[in-house]
Amino acid sequence: MPQANRMNGGTASDTFRPTQLPPSLESIVKIYTRTGDGGETSLLGGKRVPKNDPRVAAYGNVDELNAAIGVAAAQQPAEFESKLLTAIQRDLLAIGSALATPAREEVKQGSEKASLDQRNVAELESAIDGATAQLPPLRAFVLPGGTSKSALLHQARTVCRRAERSVVALREHQDVPNLVLVYLNRLSDLLFVLARLANQRANVTDTAW
Repeated sequence: MPQANRMNGGTASDTFRPTQLPPSLESIVKIYTRTGDGGETSLLGGKRVPKNDPRVAAYGNVDELNAAIGVAAAQQPAEFESKLLTAIQRDLLAIGSALATPAREEVKQGSEKASLDQRNVAELESAIDGATAQLPPLRAFVLPGGTSKSALLHQARTVCRRAERSVVALREHQDVPNLVLVYLNRLSDLLFVLARLANQRANVTDTAW
């Protein structure tokens, strides 16, 4: 599938896929289940772990990143790179599913929506190149801020870096697809250039450090 089509709402083919949706999605009609009242939660496959488990921390940070991008996307102008940001949010759900699956063989199967491969990374790199080409050369560090849109994209970038660090910590002890780290690394770069681009589109000059 061409990259542009996926940015318009399609999905790429899979490299890793979980076998089932998380329990929270399986029982989405019932908001509360009481199963986590003791401080534990279920990974994909049914394994119970404490809610401060490194794997839970990793996919929780990715979930927070997804929400941060949603806030930035909703800020006016809402049409700014909206298709790109929506595609990224879908990718992050796939990453969260992968991180919630402890058994690698289970990650390779499952839902079409929870798919991610090297083409997703290539799309981020293409978006970075396209945005960078529209910006003046960066000659100094810039302070996060300017327009609200830009500030929120910068904030999402810092959440992305935290998510990346938590995945690195998880990988020290457990199996994690390397593509997850590559994707998060590219995404933080993209959020930075999008923050600069949002200021430029609003005719606001970045503040140099």
